[in-house]
Amino acid sequence: MKLSTSFLAIGLFTGVSIAQNSTVQVAHVTLRSEGDDHSFPMSVPADGKPVFTYSTLPVQKIDAPDFDVLQACVIDTVGPANLSSTIASDGVTQQVVIDPPQTVTSITCQGTCVETWSACFDDATGQSLGPCCNGLCIANRCRPFNQP
Repeated sequence: MKLSTSFLAIGLFTGVSIAQNSTVQVAHVTLRSEGDDHSFPMSVPADGKPVFTYSTLPVQKIDAPDFDVLQACVIDTVGPANLSSTIASDGVTQQVVIDPPQTVTSITCQGTCVETWSACFDDATGQSLGPCCNGLCIANRCRPFNQP
């Protein structure tokens, strides 16, 4: 009995150690008002915890250059909104469109994604390594939607 308890304790401590060393991705977003008159950046860790905006700015678009915010995040607004995606005028940055524009109270992200130009499939097994953060998987690499 003591032996199994020791293995259980070692397993629990090992699990805690692994969890502490894991890196949480961060979504770097910019909330933009209608007409792009006002904007402010936010960093949202993909740890499942909400990051509150503490703002009443009516947001029309959210720039999401390094994380798939539309698929991997929850965007809380003060009222009902339709969320869709588009590509910014730079031809690369993905954006979340909020229709009608309104106050975003918080953003909660969870999960991981594969950075641009990184492998999106394992070369040895052929298994997917995850969705691309900003772009799509072509020829085993996450590539930007449009190359500038």
